[in-house]
Amino acid sequence: MEANNKKVSQVRPPIVVVLGHVDHGKTSLLDAIRKTNVTAGEAGGITQSIGASTVDVKGGGKITFIDTPGHAAFGKMRSRGAKVADIAVLVVAQDDGVQPQTKEALEIIKAANLPFVVAGTKADIPGVNAEALKGQLEKEGVFFEGRGGQVPFISVSSKTGLGIGDLMEMLVLMSEVAELKSDPTGPLEAVVIESGRDKMGSVATVVVRSGNIKVGQTIFAEELECKVRALFDDKGKVIKEVLPGEPAKVFGFSQVPPVGALVTREPHTVVKELPKPKGVFDLRRLKNDEIALILKASNAGSLEAIVASLPPKIVVVDSGVGDVSSSDIINAKTGNAYVFAFESKIPNDIAKLAEEEGVKVERFEIIYELLQRLEEILKKGRVEIVGHAQILASFPFNDKKVAGCKVLDGRISKGDNLILQRAGKDVSKAKAVTLRKQKLEVASVGQSEEFGVITEPQLDFQVGDILSSVR
Repeated sequence: MEANNKKVSQVRPPIVVVLGHVDHGKTSLLDAIRKTNVTAGEAGGITQSIGASTVDVKGGGKITFIDTPGHAAFGKMRSRGAKVADIAVLVVAQDDGVQPQTKEALEIIKAANLPFVVAGTKADIPGVNAEALKGQLEKEGVFFEGRGGQVPFISVSSKTGLGIGDLMEMLVLMSEVAELKSDPTGPLEAVVIESGRDKMGSVATVVVRSGNIKVGQTIFAEELECKVRALFDDKGKVIKEVLPGEPAKVFGFSQVPPVGALVTREPHTVVKELPKPKGVFDLRRLKNDEIALILKASNAGSLEAIVASLPPKIVVVDSGVGDVSSSDIINAKTGNAYVFAFESKIPNDIAKLAEEEGVKVERFEIIYELLQRLEEILKKGRVEIVGHAQILASFPFNDKKVAGCKVLDGRISKGDNLILQRAGKDVSKAKAVTLRKQKLEVASVGQSEEFGVITEPQLDFQVGDILSSVR
């Protein structure tokens, strides 16, 4: 039996995770590696297709790189009992040094007990000092070869290609030392590194560590069943089988599997449940200093990474994978929430609906910019003025007092919180419970439109007062 096991055990490509601070050049480094190590004619960046790619190395062999959407997503893989990477590359820009996410990445690497190499990027910038960067990292407990430690340091430039070959050689050497072997005919062990939906339905990018996945097989991401309908490699080509050390996009899941899920031949429960991310689906009443957010993303990995990185006081009242929908806008209107889309589309009709309902919808391509925008909103405070109207007249209606107004700017909508202002000072507050325009009830009114509004509670207004709509 032991002899048979040795016979089928084969050397497999190492799986390398690339971690580091935002804007330190992770994607640029991976693109440079691709251009240097794969055949000409293959277009696109290394991480543009499925979040992972296998590249050829000189002298034969391959290396599979994965570029997680965030450190939180990689941490979640570990928390669900899955081991995905064999080696890590810690990317640190030599012109910027150690940053908060650099420290985060180090914690993840150490917790996973991964051998790693430091890639000092942007080596082409005049005046950068690799020795100074090493000194900063040593303060974080990283000790380099030649300085009393074992961690390799390689200066690289994605622009000039400097050090790319040296980095690849080091990764090959580290994988040889690790003696990475798997049985392609043995039990399946794979990990979901990305997931989402497209025209073909639920889809997941997996990296196989042992065994294989073939079209027609039934596999399980934890308890979620998948009859494999199609497989695509990182170049977008249709394939029939995925072997150890290789990534692939898998179609056939009935639902979107969670990032970090272990993929096997039999259904299984999570080894360790990840604590519920702060704020997700929290429908409790918001405090005065909290911001309600509806979050949509193109895939589950990005969604989880964003949720785990949200600043305090941001409460996610709903989230999901896919394009922004009309229900998102209605929910945002009801819950006085912002709608943020990360790489997801905002269809024209949905954008128009959001404008009509006075809902703020914003789209982002970079996680850092999304988080930065939330910090800006928090600094400004939760109250946002969306429109002003001047009171022109007063009318009685069913024992109530109607304020006849004209919109000066912005938009006033049914359900908005109104602040009554007189001579530049706040007098009282109320909610717009009914809006009427030419005797017809309407949902909202825009600039220069005249309308009547009934508030709850009733406001003691005067002609000439200003109503400010706030959210």
